[in-house]
Amino acid sequence: MLFINLCLSAFICGLNNMNTIFSLPVRVYYEDTDSGGVVYHSNYLNFMERARTEWLRALGFEQDELLREYGVIFAVSTVSVAFHKPARFNELLAVTVALDRRGAASLTLKQEVRRGDELLASGEVRIACLDAQRFVPVAIPKHVADTVLATCGAAAAPARRA
Repeated sequence: MLFINLCLSAFICGLNNMNTIFSLPVRVYYEDTDSGGVVYHSNYLNFMERARTEWLRALGFEQDELLREYGVIFAVSTVSVAFHKPARFNELLAVTVALDRRGAASLTLKQEVRRGDELLASGEVRIACLDAQRFVPVAIPKHVADTVLATCGAAAAPARRA
């Protein structure tokens, strides 16, 4: 278990840097592709979800523990993805997460899927902190918000109101 934690922690670049980018390596499996061997478009969202989960884990937060301790869950409230180039079977990709904006009950994250230096997909994902019983927005627990901001960008812009 220690080895896994050390490996996950290694994906966070520059913890003292306030513009930290988390990166998760993802191998493209046959199940991720269409009949032409190209990653099916919806699987980029799966890759991004995986990276967000590992980002939270690397910060010290398991989603099931957030539910038990605070009674909250994070749910995607908006997502926008642009597809730039295709990924193919067996390629090793890097899926990144970077904090862009913060709100009392939400975080807006910029995400990218890359193959080396090539940008394959980019996205903006807003996750809302919800009361798990009522499914209504609630403030992100202080300990979680403080850790995210200290590690990922106290300088992140406050969220815009719609």
